[in-house]
Amino acid sequence: MLSTADALATLLAAAKPLTDAAHGNATETLSTFDALNRVLAVEVVSPLDVPPMHTSAMDGYAVRVADLAQGSRRLPVSQRIPAGHAPQPLAAGTAARIFTGATVPPGADAVVMQEQTETDGGDVTILHTPKAGEWITAQGADIKRGSVILPVGTRLTPAALGLAASVGCATLTVARRVKVAVFFTGDELTMPGEPLKPGAIYNSNRFTLTGLLRNLGCEVTDYGIVPDRLDVTRATLREAAAKHDLILTSGGVSVGEEDHVRPAVEAEGRINMWQIAMKPGKPLAFGAVRRPQDGAQAGADQGTSKGANEGENKGTDEAFFIGLPGNPVSSFVTFLLFVRPFLLRLAGATHVSPRALSLRADFTQAKADRRNEFLRARVNPAGGLDLFANQSSAVLTSTVWGDGLIDNPPNHAISAGETVRFIPFTELLY
Repeated sequence: MLSTADALATLLAAAKPLTDAAHGNATETLSTFDALNRVLAVEVVSPLDVPPMHTSAMDGYAVRVADLAQGSRRLPVSQRIPAGHAPQPLAAGTAARIFTGATVPPGADAVVMQEQTETDGGDVTILHTPKAGEWITAQGADIKRGSVILPVGTRLTPAALGLAASVGCATLTVARRVKVAVFFTGDELTMPGEPLKPGAIYNSNRFTLTGLLRNLGCEVTDYGIVPDRLDVTRATLREAAAKHDLILTSGGVSVGEEDHVRPAVEAEGRINMWQIAMKPGKPLAFGAVRRPQDGAQAGADQGTSKGANEGENKGTDEAFFIGLPGNPVSSFVTFLLFVRPFLLRLAGATHVSPRALSLRADFTQAKADRRNEFLRARVNPAGGLDLFANQSSAVLTSTVWGDGLIDNPPNHAISAGETVRFIPFTELLY
């Protein structure tokens, strides 16, 4: 079985960013308002200093330190400077009433906060001897003109959009959305709202996976439930490959007589079946489906196409394929650990690995597993981790109850009080 690290490395090596030349026009320019969660394709270079002038960090009085050094404590107030107004140069021997964010007048070299002053008519008495630069935010203190403030590959958070706006960027050039087709096979699958026939189950994976894809900003085409027939499965793969970067399925990739996804992908492209040393999870299919050429359903009957590198997408002539396990928790966890970083890399994101925390286990798990376990847990009020009682791959309740996953190495029992590696869902869902 492959280790989780080796499986992820193979996936990421194959995930060439959409901004590569092979993908053609893979960027778009958007209003900065509309670029939330997109991946930056062109770096943002600041055309100005931020702040663009010296500003006051306090409500108070702008002064010349030299005036106070000469013993002058009572100074006439020569001007009033609200934020957004251009000041006059500060005359020697005077003070300027100034407000937070306002431009410091030429000649002033300190601001005295108003709590350290007394006013009397048109004069102010300074009760504190400031140092040069006190309570002044220098021009360019945050951003220097010409500096790169957002590099290529940045995922645009609300804070990043604010940073771009702070230097006057009205638009941003981003990678286009990754186009993902998703479908589900199984005659036992039923949609909520429909009667549940004997032997049938509701299709929870359809809701989980499409929700995860939308969280990541993908352009999603949901082909729904595909009947357990080889010809229909192949036709769906061909249609999906023509319009999408990735085809994602769950279940149906085993070797049973009713498992048609694997032979369908082999007929339409190529597939690698991996057994990954992880729990929950284990089975994962990775490959590609040929795109139709010249309007035809090219390759419909050409059989399997093997390349020198099984997992390598050749460019725009193929769509990637990933087949996830059918059990709901297995599908959920393998998406978070493998599909999420794969999609982010396709979108050109620089950072695709989730950040983990070192937290205390407030439980004991005496039995070690030979596989890398990803245990559903949540943070308790004491700052430690509680474990969900039932870690079965069919218990979807654990994914709602938990705050994240404990990444437990193979053959490792957990003792109460030890430090474990915890990956919060907040690092995995977006």
